[in-house]
Amino acid sequence: MCSCDELLLWKSKETPLAQPTPNFTWAGQLTTQQEKAAKELTENLIRNRHHLVSAVCGAGKTEILFAAIHQSLLAGKRVCVATPRTDVVLELFPRFQQVFQNIILHAYYGNAPQQQGFAQLVLATTHQLYRFENAFDVMIVDEADAFPYTFDEALQRAVLKAKTSDAPIAFVTATPSQKLLTQQSKQNWGYSFIARRFHGFPLPVPKFQSLWRYEKAFQKGEIPPKLLRWLEQRLQNNEPFLLFFPTIELMELATPLFQHYDSSIESVHAEDPNRKEKVVQLRNEERKGLLTTSILERGITIKNVQVAVIGAENPVFTSSALIQISGRVGRNIAFPDGDITFFHHGLTLEMDVARKKILEMNQYE
Repeated sequence: MCSCDELLLWKSKETPLAQPTPNFTWAGQLTTQQEKAAKELTENLIRNRHHLVSAVCGAGKTEILFAAIHQSLLAGKRVCVATPRTDVVLELFPRFQQVFQNIILHAYYGNAPQQQGFAQLVLATTHQLYRFENAFDVMIVDEADAFPYTFDEALQRAVLKAKTSDAPIAFVTATPSQKLLTQQSKQNWGYSFIARRFHGFPLPVPKFQSLWRYEKAFQKGEIPPKLLRWLEQRLQNNEPFLLFFPTIELMELATPLFQHYDSSIESVHAEDPNRKEKVVQLRNEERKGLLTTSILERGITIKNVQVAVIGAENPVFTSSALIQISGRVGRNIAFPDGDITFFHHGLTLEMDVARKKILEMNQYE
């Protein structure tokens, strides 16, 4: 936005037009843990009480939100689901369109198409909340620990500005920050915890694999032998894969080397205008794999995907990022397991913490 843009403020307590009753079409079945969390969340939002949902990657957090959103819409409330990442909005939008029919639903993100009407339900990146003031009766922040939201106080203020003064906020994440956990405890928010995936199988545990001097290998135009064996295994088994790189420069250096083995392999990063299409092509089995930065660490579900991190020792890969990356694997009930490998040039505390937390979650029933 810029200073010459027009901002429209709606002063009335009433919505601009009579809103249709939502047609709730989801026919899925919640697990016992999901049902408990969904009930707790719904009850607290009705009472205008903040709530924190902490649930492991693949627990079915989106499905937990459905009942609470539906009840809020039935009560005539306007709901916003905000997230720091565009990819999460793109992932959620078609699912919400299918579940909540007969209402106006908008998705806001960078370069989103123009959308008409007064939306009862809005999906938006947290940056897009700068456009709203006192607009939402219920605010849900999905992936509440993700960069840049956790590090940018302006985005956190945007969430508060976009909602009405007494509107409750629900924070949803697999890796809650210590700040969120402290706020939940001190301010007596509601709290739900789910340690098991919806299909009941444990979280895939990352393997540590040394990859000495991998940067020099790429600079020489070579894929390190251990990584090449990993790649060949994926291609042989016809398994889609994601390879996470610490920097765009290293990823772009490596991309043509991987394309030598399969021309469908591509790379994506935050500024890639074709990122959405490339992810869809991987999901539709039109590509063998994607090389990516941490931009795809969350908000993406690919059936039977195998994952590796190149340079897991790099500071960009925090323990929460590594947990989220690991959470891409084994999300489908038909493929509840899979390979997650941290290729590294030396072990780090963050790698150890990520692995220990995953093992700890697997101990819960």
